[in-house]
Amino acid sequence: MNAVVLAFGEGVVVAKRNLRMILRVPEMLLNAAIAPAMMTLLFGFVVGGAIDAQGVPYREYLLGGIFVQAVLFGAVNTGTAIAADLRNGIVDRLMSMPISRSAVLVGRTTSDLVNSGVVITVTALLGLVVGWRSRTSVPEAALGFLILLAFAYALSWLMAVVGLASRAPEAVSSTGFTIAIPLGFLSNAYVPIDSMPGVLQPVAEWNPVSAIVQAVRVQFGNVDPSTAPDVWPLQHPVAASGLWIGALLALSIPLAIAQFRRSAGR
Repeated sequence: MNAVVLAFGEGVVVAKRNLRMILRVPEMLLNAAIAPAMMTLLFGFVVGGAIDAQGVPYREYLLGGIFVQAVLFGAVNTGTAIAADLRNGIVDRLMSMPISRSAVLVGRTTSDLVNSGVVITVTALLGLVVGWRSRTSVPEAALGFLILLAFAYALSWLMAVVGLASRAPEAVSSTGFTIAIPLGFLSNAYVPIDSMPGVLQPVAEWNPVSAIVQAVRVQFGNVDPSTAPDVWPLQHPVAASGLWIGALLALSIPLAIAQFRRSAGR
């Protein structure tokens, strides 16, 4: 237990270093917030009028998908930053100090969790401007934001695996968006699943992103749960989200730590 507490404490120190870098280069965080803002404006005002959002205002329907898409895109930064630190020798410098092997990864994923919180907050404020509202109680809405943050944290560990495997920031960025874009668009993030071609509907129904989006919409009261397809993940989206997030963490954390040990030569 002492080793775990020590590793967490050292990870917090590394996270502070990462956050100070953002204060010096705020464009890093600004770029992460621009993408969801653009998607909100483009879909909300350009194509939203042509989409049947199952009886709810499309901009309210849309924001659940935008929240999750922002988290997906933001997680790519974790892998890119780790790959950059490896290439620039920052990881070697940190590992030459008497700190835990996992502190670098804990620090990176913790700081990126803070970044995700800021991006989610900015997206929510923009949503309020364009007409989005949470129609549920404060505890229910808080659970919606908690699901988003938990998903962001799990994705950060997954992208850490990609970053450690690639070691080239450009390749990580390309691979990350190659994963994030299909996951986002082959889901219920932007359009109802029943509007998709029949062959794609099962893919979208069992896409983890669809469960997360549905859970967020339900917690914010932005969708009628009875309109969800009759599949378990979308009928029980909060439970399904918990299972997907737990499975992602259980898979990614050991892989990231093992990959880090090989990459750092320790």
